[in-house]
Amino acid sequence: MADPMRIRANEAGGVTTVRVLMSHVMEPGTRRDASGNLVPAHYITDVVATHNGREVLKAMWSGAVSQNPFLSFKFKGAAKGDKVVVKWTDNKGESRTDEATIA
Repeated sequence: MADPMRIRANEAGGVTTVRVLMSHVMEPGTRRDASGNLVPAHYITDVVATHNGREVLKAMWSGAVSQNPFLSFKFKGAAKGDKVVVKWTDNKGESRTDEATIA
């Protein structure tokens, strides 16, 4: 299981800004190791963020995203104290779900 995501969510003026740092190798499957063998692909494919059960972000990624990706997005309709849940799934079926309280 990957390390927990670092999630910060702040509300100001009716707009909530969410910043997420994910811990993942994001190996595209095109790189070779020291022996010349291909390193198998292992990257996040889907990211979903929800607020009170409502989907506020859905992203589909590929191996072109860098290691330990950073994601930032904004949405309206949240209040301080609400929770934001972020979940990712990778091409090997592994997943991680974490949440943060909006400040």
